[in-house]
Amino acid sequence: MTAGAAKKSDFPGAGALRETGRLFALGLDVVVNIFRRPFQTREFIQQCWFIASVTILPTALVAIPFGAIVALQLGTLIVQLGAQSFTGAASVLAIIQQAAPLVTALLVAGAGGSAICADIGSRTIREEIDAMEVLGVSPVQRLVVPRVLAAMLVAVLLNGLVSVVGVMGGYFFNVVLQGGTPGAYLASFSALAQLPDLWISELKALIFGFIAGVVAAYRGLNPKGGPKGVGDAVNQSVVITFLLLFFVNFVLTAVYLQVVPAKGS
Repeated sequence: MTAGAAKKSDFPGAGALRETGRLFALGLDVVVNIFRRPFQTREFIQQCWFIASVTILPTALVAIPFGAIVALQLGTLIVQLGAQSFTGAASVLAIIQQAAPLVTALLVAGAGGSAICADIGSRTIREEIDAMEVLGVSPVQRLVVPRVLAAMLVAVLLNGLVSVVGVMGGYFFNVVLQGGTPGAYLASFSALAQLPDLWISELKALIFGFIAGVVAAYRGLNPKGGPKGVGDAVNQSVVITFLLLFFVNFVLTAVYLQVVPAKGS
């Protein structure tokens, strides 16, 4: 057995660890290059428009049934517990804190992120990225940074859209289908909800947009196997983003619940 083979057998997870390190390094490069000039304003605006155009309608359509499901499920459970007056607060807090950022991030990653990965991946296999590096142009500053910032901005804006549409859907289904009273729904929301609930929702959307953009760009910069590799990279970017989103969401939620006391406690 050669020394190289022995080394590989000793570290079966070395490949995954190496990929994680490269992904983290790209994220740091993106943060550093954000503050470098010149900033690609035109590319940023074009990417914002593109990501918004492919995600606004699906996000709105997903937010309506999502808010309805949350309202119906929580409404049924709260009725069983005898706490009907808190239906509005439970539904709205669940939508704003959890459902809205996740729905937004999943659609930004699935629609916008996959397009970013396919675009950069096609440039990579056509050796455009190598040509940019030879000419002294940073691909991260020229291509990656505008796309990541666009994903972050669109994620924050869509999060507000999902929150509004989800709350309106939850209100409609709770009041119309479950016989709730509008006054009790709104009163319970104002009694338990607080402004930091909206802040953590927007912060989650901002971080999720950053993760989706960085992962899509990383897989696009590192395709394997030609055009088929680009398709595989797109699928991998979506799956990796989903896994990271749920993990980061768990961490942020745990920290928020420990740092920010519940209203009225």
